[in-house]
Amino acid sequence: MRWWDIDPVLELEKDLFPEDAWSRGMFWSELAHSRGAEATRRYVVAADGDRLVGYAGLAASGDLGDVQTIAVARDQWGTGLGARLLTELLRAATAFECAEVMLECRVDNVRAQKLYERFGFEPIGFRRGYYQPGNIDALVMRLHMASDSGSAVGSTSVQGNETNG
Repeated sequence: MRWWDIDPVLELEKDLFPEDAWSRGMFWSELAHSRGAEATRRYVVAADGDRLVGYAGLAASGDLGDVQTIAVARDQWGTGLGARLLTELLRAATAFECAEVMLECRVDNVRAQKLYERFGFEPIGFRRGYYQPGNIDALVMRLHMASDSGSAVGSTSVQGNETNG
């Protein structure tokens, strides 16, 4: 993801997460930490032709990775794009030398939970009222990087910025 992707990312963000969408400033802040030798973030976008149809981001701190966001356009649901985006984030977690990857998922987002379980994530707890303003609980999931993180194929391209020099 680059700065010029922020406007189409925000459009998709507002469509998919109308109540708790990230702001422009949040994306700018994340991208500020995704370049150079000291990078701690990896953000990727997926395009279908000229149209942005998905994006995802990972933050790393020490040996812990945290999936910050994964979003797929509604007309791309069921195509495997979410799996391809998650695969890219797990590759980044490996590059960052993360031993574990964590994430939060809305308790009512069963489709996403099934994706994460396919990749070996296991539920470890809840965060009450995590998603605001809807006061929706989050399911916390963890993946030990030694486990099989799966593979995905498809025709939609996934692009991102390099995190190592």
